[in-house]
Amino acid sequence: MATETDRAACIECDLVLSLPSLQPGENATCPRCGHVISACRKDGISRSLALAISALVLLALANSFPFMALEAQGLEKVMTLPRTAVELHEEGYAVLAVLVLGVIVFVPGLILLTVVALCVPILRRHPAPWLVSGGRLLFLLGPWSMAEVFIIGVIVSLVKIVHLAHVEVGLAFWSYASFVVCFTATLASLDRLTLWREIERLKP
Repeated sequence: MATETDRAACIECDLVLSLPSLQPGENATCPRCGHVISACRKDGISRSLALAISALVLLALANSFPFMALEAQGLEKVMTLPRTAVELHEEGYAVLAVLVLGVIVFVPGLILLTVVALCVPILRRHPAPWLVSGGRLLFLLGPWSMAEVFIIGVIVSLVKIVHLAHVEVGLAFWSYASFVVCFTATLASLDRLTLWREIERLKP
């Protein structure tokens, strides 16, 4: 008989299915629309942990160094990620400042910390009281992260302003771009159904 973690709904067509245990390399697709519901990856948990730690280091670097320097008509402006929110706040956009810094720094950082908090007990086979709530938080925060949208917007902006001013990207830019790659790979390596099955095994 299928357990609760064996049941999953397709996010494309809402068809509820009972899924069997998958072997590494196998995928479970929806018979109605063909959407991939679960993908079992070899060492997916440990890979997600390694990528999450790397992403956290890169995020720390991105917030510690200059992101971009602009020079036009003798005026020079050096920006950092935290300074972006400060500038918005000083211009009277306090709510926007909180939202911007939240979706590009705090929410991705919290997601990565949650991944680490989940993966470490699972890999150690050590039950932890926060596993269920952590799993719920992880997938609740997922849609609120806009790191990929931010870096794409920055690149598009660079293309537009490069003819108007001298632009020099700093270490933080490359750190954040690398962070986005690691962040995306972290979530791609962490299969939802596999994670919940591992949490279920560790529950008392």
